[in-house]
Amino acid sequence: MPVTHIQNQFSTPESNDVLIVNELHFSYPDGHIALQGVSLKLCNGDKVALVGPNGAGKSTLMLHLNGILNGKGNVQISGKQLTKDNLPSIRAMVGLVFQNPDDQLFSPTVFEDVAFGPLHMGLPEDEVRQRVDNALEAVRMTAYKDRLSHHLSVGEKKRIAIATVLSMNPSLLVLDEPSAGLDPRARRTLINLLRELPITMLVSTHDMALVKELFPRTIVMDEGKVVADGLTQDILADEAFLNQHGLEKP
Repeated sequence: MPVTHIQNQFSTPESNDVLIVNELHFSYPDGHIALQGVSLKLCNGDKVALVGPNGAGKSTLMLHLNGILNGKGNVQISGKQLTKDNLPSIRAMVGLVFQNPDDQLFSPTVFEDVAFGPLHMGLPEDEVRQRVDNALEAVRMTAYKDRLSHHLSVGEKKRIAIATVLSMNPSLLVLDEPSAGLDPRARRTLINLLRELPITMLVSTHDMALVKELFPRTIVMDEGKVVADGLTQDILADEAFLNQHGLEKP
């Protein structure tokens, strides 16, 4: 299968690089080794699927991209090295959307949830309101501004969760299992939304039909390593490879 193995290729960042991960290692306190030298790169405008079996290290990797976890190795966002000193600015640049939107929505109204990030950036009220309006428009939820977040459907909550990070004007959107728990209509709405969003995107998912439809490039992880990085059509065409790494052909 013509896939690209990409370890140790990113010593010189370019202005077009939105994300560079180089030789990232991480072990949990119980000794479990979750990441073993992960390296990858996303350029401006890339929309990339991240797939692999449970326990492959996908979620651990994603939690490193905005400093929730801190392993050995290098993470750069738009040329800026992730360090303790610049965590606030990095977290504004990396929009991380969790699988369960209830982990992200905690304010009484949709407006307050989406405004939370910009308010804590110290932005003036007019700019906060403009950012909220832009983010809600991007996820087609403008009419929900004054709704109670906890009264929304799962699909609506997922779109609001995306809006909460879009209001920060991130360079990179990182989503964990965005289609999980959605009925067919909500799933189709989400797919169309992700297709239209003009932002660099890394999406972890077990929904291989979503991968086939939406992402031209796929990164496969297994046992804490990147085992393949290449064209989605090539990776999905190799059924033996998919089976080897706990994946199903869509």
